[in-house]
Amino acid sequence: MIKNEIWKKAMDVWNNEAKTISCLPEIIDKYNFIKCVEIIKNCKGKIITAGLGTSAAAAKKIAHSLSCIERPSFFLSCGDAVHGGLGSVQSDDVAILISKGGNTSEIINIIPALKTKKVYIIGVTENEGSALAKNCNLLMKVKIEKEADSFNMLATSSTMAVIAVFDAICITLISWMKYTKEQFAIIHPGGAVGERLLKESKDLV
Repeated sequence: MIKNEIWKKAMDVWNNEAKTISCLPEIIDKYNFIKCVEIIKNCKGKIITAGLGTSAAAAKKIAHSLSCIERPSFFLSCGDAVHGGLGSVQSDDVAILISKGGNTSEIINIIPALKTKKVYIIGVTENEGSALAKNCNLLMKVKIEKEADSFNMLATSSTMAVIAVFDAICITLISWMKYTKEQFAIIHPGGAVGERLLKESKDLV
C-alpha cells in the first residue's frame, strides 16, 4: 500500500466507527437502557462481566469502569467459571454476559448456574433470537450496520459500540449517585489521574 492508501484506510475505519457511535440513539432501546442503569445502581452485591474474544476485552473494560465508580465489579473467565469460579457469584449479584451472536457456548454454559443462584442476567448481543437473549432477564441489543473491515468480520465497531453503551451507563450513574471527585481520588491514587487529583486536593488546603 502507498502512503495515501494507508491514510485513506485509516480514515475509512474512523468514519465507520464514528458513524456507529452516532447511531446509538437509534440502535439502543431507551427503556432497556434506563432499566439497565437502575439494575446496576440498585445492585446489592457485585457485578460480574463475562465474554469471549473481543467481547472479553469489552467485558474487562466495563468491569473496571464500574469499579471506578464504586460499583464493585470483576471479570469472570468462563473457563474458570465452570471449574469452581461460579462460587464467587451469589444471589445479590448482577451478571453482564456479552456475546455478539448470542450463542457462544462458553457463555450459554454458565447461564443455568446463574439462574439457579438467582443472579440477575443482563444479556448483551445483536441477536434477539439467540440463546442468550432468550435466557437473560434484560436484553441490551447492540446491533450495528457494519464492522470497520471490508469483510465485515472483525469485531471492531461492534465492540466499540458495546463499550460506548456502558460508558454512558457509568457516566449516568456518576450523576445519579452524586459520585464525587473526592471519592474517585480515594480509589485512584496512582497514575496521571491520581497525581492530578492529589495535587488538586492539596491546592484546596
